[in-house]
Amino acid sequence: MSKPIRLGILTPSSNTSLEPLTSAIISSLQNPNITVHFSRFPVTKISLDASGLGQFETEKILAAVQLLADAEVDIIGWSGTSSGWLGFEADERLCAAITEATGIPATTSVLALNKACRIFGVRELGFVTPYTDDVQVAIVKAYRGIGMDARKEKHLGMSKNTAFAAIGEDTLDGMVSEVVEMKVDAVTTFCTNLRAAQRVAYWEGEHGVPVFDTVSTVIWDMLRYFKIDMSPLKDWGLLFTKQ
Repeated sequence: MSKPIRLGILTPSSNTSLEPLTSAIISSLQNPNITVHFSRFPVTKISLDASGLGQFETEKILAAVQLLADAEVDIIGWSGTSSGWLGFEADERLCAAITEATGIPATTSVLALNKACRIFGVRELGFVTPYTDDVQVAIVKAYRGIGMDARKEKHLGMSKNTAFAAIGEDTLDGMVSEVVEMKVDAVTTFCTNLRAAQRVAYWEGEHGVPVFDTVSTVIWDMLRYFKIDMSPLKDWGLLFTKQ
C-alpha cells in the first residue's frame, strides 16, 4: 500500500462551490490513498475597497493554514483567485509564508493557472468571471504584466461571494461561448465559487479550446507535485492530460 497523500485546501468562508467540486474531482481518481481536507478563513465579498482587500492579508490566512498543518497535510493549496487583482506576488508571498510557518509546500489556483498557460502556450486568455468592473480591470492589468492578453472577457458586475455560487450553467454557457467567439487560445472560469468545473469538458468539446477552471487548476498542480497519474480525470478537462 502506497503512502497516503493528504491535500490541504484553503477555502473562502462564504464559498459553497469549491469543496463539493474538489471532492468530486479527487473521488474520480479512485485512489483511496489521496484525500482532501479543507480550512476556511473569512471572505464575504470581492471588492477593491479596504475591507475587501484586507480579507486576503497573509497574516489572517495563516491561522487557517495552521489548522491544516495540524492534520499533517502534505501540501497546501489556496483555492482562490485574489492574486488576480492583488498581483501575483501576493500568492508568491503567501506560499513562501505557508512553507516558512509549517514546512509544507504550497501552491494556489492562480499560480497554477499561469503555469498551465505556459505549458499550453497560451498568449490570449479569455476570462469568465462574476466580478465588478474595477476588479476585472485589475485582473487584465496583472496579466498584462506577465505578457498575457486578458482583455477578451465577460463579467457580471457582482461582489457578494455567496451569490457567485447561484450563477447557473446556462449563464456560464453563454459567457464562455461569447468569449470563445472573440478568438482566444484558452478560457478560464476565474472564480472558485463558480459551479463551473463540472462543465469544462462540455465547453472544450463544444468550442475546441482548453478551459481552465480555477477550482481545477490548484488540484492539478498539487497532484503534479506528487507525480500522481491524472488519466482518470480526463473527463474533467484537457488540463488533467498534462502532467
